Amino acid sequence: MTFVGIDTLAKAPLADGDVLVGGRWRAAEDDRTFPVYDPATGELVREVSAAGPGDALAAVEAAQAAAADWRATPARRRSEILHNTFTLMRKHTDALARLIVLENGKAYRDAAAEAGYAAEFFRWFSEEAVRIGSSFGDAPAGGYRHVVRKHPVGVTAFVTPWNFPAAMATRKIAPALAAGCPVLLKPAPETPLTALAVAALLTEAGLPDGLLNVLPTDRAPEVVTAWLGDERVRKFSFTGSTATGKLLLEQAAANVVNVTMELGGNAPFVVCEDADIDAAVRGAMDAKMRGGGEVCIAANRFYVHESVAAEFTEKLGAAMAAVRTGPGLEDGVTLGPMINQTAVDKVRSLVDDAIARGASVAACGSVPDGPGHFHPATVLADVPDDARILHEEVFGPVAPLTTFTDEDEMLARANATVHGLASYVYSRDVGRALRIAERLEAGMVGLNRGLLSDPAAPFGGVKQSGLGREGGREGIEAFLETQYIALDWPTTA
Repeated sequence: MTFVGIDTLAKAPLADGDVLVGGRWRAAEDDRTFPVYDPATGELVREVSAAGPGDALAAVEAAQAAAADWRATPARRRSEILHNTFTLMRKHTDALARLIVLENGKAYRDAAAEAGYAAEFFRWFSEEAVRIGSSFGDAPAGGYRHVVRKHPVGVTAFVTPWNFPAAMATRKIAPALAAGCPVLLKPAPETPLTALAVAALLTEAGLPDGLLNVLPTDRAPEVVTAWLGDERVRKFSFTGSTATGKLLLEQAAANVVNVTMELGGNAPFVVCEDADIDAAVRGAMDAKMRGGGEVCIAANRFYVHESVAAEFTEKLGAAMAAVRTGPGLEDGVTLGPMINQTAVDKVRSLVDDAIARGASVAACGSVPDGPGHFHPATVLADVPDDARILHEEVFGPVAPLTTFTDEDEMLARANATVHGLASYVYSRDVGRALRIAERLEAGMVGLNRGLLSDPAAPFGGVKQSGLGREGGREGIEAFLETQYIALDWPTTA
C-alpha cells in the first residue's frame, strides 16, 4: 500500500477498515467503532474501527506465523526496509505533521519536529540492525569454547500514548523489527490515525505481511489482557502513566513477559546563581513548552537560586506571555490545544491549588475565543512546597517556580519524588553542573540544554518512572535474548 495521506485518513477507513492484521486492513471483528475528535474544535474527525480481544488474538497468530521467516531474514535486508521507511517518512513529513495536528492538537512546528524525530528511529535502528553480533572465545579454564549468540525475543506487543503518536510508535517498532521481532501495536484511542499512517509507510517500504499488526481501539484492557495472557507474546513495552504501568506489570508477571516501561515524570529544572539566564530561559521554553507541556520529560518544577530568581521570573514570564495560542495549523501558533477537556480541568485545578496556598501568577498568556481545549501559558511564582503542582505531573503549559539558596537542600527537594525520568541543570560552572547532575535521581539529565531526546541515546527513567531503555544501542538489546553455547569437539592425535 502506498501512503494515502491526511485527506484519506481523516475522512474514511483504510481499505475495508482500520485494523491491520496479517497484512490485511479490515473492520473490527464485531464492527464496533469509536470516535476521534479534533482538540482544537471538539468536532468529530471520524469513527475508527475498535479492535476487540478476538482481533488481538488473530494479530498474535499472524505475528507468530511471520516470526520464523523474519528471524531468518538477513540483517542487511531488515536494515534496508527500515531505511526505506525513514526515507518515506521524510518525504511525507508535512502530511504526517498535519495528521498529528488534526488528532493531537499540537502546534504545526512541534508536529513537524515530531515527524522528523520519529523518522530518525528508523534510520538509527536500520544501522543497528547490522551490528547485532555474537562472540566466540576460549573458556578461561581451557578445554572448550564459549559461544554467545543474540536471538530476537519473539512476538512483541506495544501500547503507545497520544502525546507523541508518531515518535512513541517508531521508537518501539524500529528496534523490534531491526532485532527480528514481529510487532503488535495498540495506539492511543485519542490518536490512532498517525499510527495507521506509519503502518502504511512501512508496508510501502517493503515490510512483509504479519510483521506489523495495528489494533486501534477504545477497549484497551480487553486487547492488552488478551496479549499478556497469550504465551506467544514474549515482550511488552508500554509508555504511559505510572499507575497504569503498575497494573500492566502485574499482568505481565503471570507469564514472566519481558517488559519495558516508560512511565510518568516530575522533572526538576535547576537554575544556579551563575547560570546564563537568557540561555536558561530559552532552555526552559524548550523543556516546558515542547508539545504544549504534554510531555513526560517536560520541566515540571523550577528550582531557581534566590539571587537570580527575579531576573529569571521576569524573562520567563515575558517569553510565556508572548506565546501565541490557537489551532495548531494557524500561522504563528506555537501552543495548540490540550488533548481534551479533562486535561484542561486537571491543570486548572493544580493552578488553583497553588494560588490558594500562596503562589502568585507571574505571567499568563491568552487563549482564543470559541471552542477547543485551550489553557494559557502560565508562570507561577513563590510556589510553596506543599502545593500539589510540585508533586503531581503537570502535563500542561504551566511553569511553577520556587527558590533555593542551599544546594544540598535543593537536591533533597528535587529528589523527593517517586519519579526519576528527566532533570535539567543550568550553570556556567561545568564542575558544579556535573556534581548536581550526578546527585539528581533521574535517568536523563540536560546540562545547559532543554532538549535531550535523541534516537541515538538511551531514553528511560529510574524509580517509578520505568524499567529499561529505548533508543541508543541499548534500545535494540531490549528485543534480544542471549544464548550461551558451551562448545567442545573431539580432537585427533
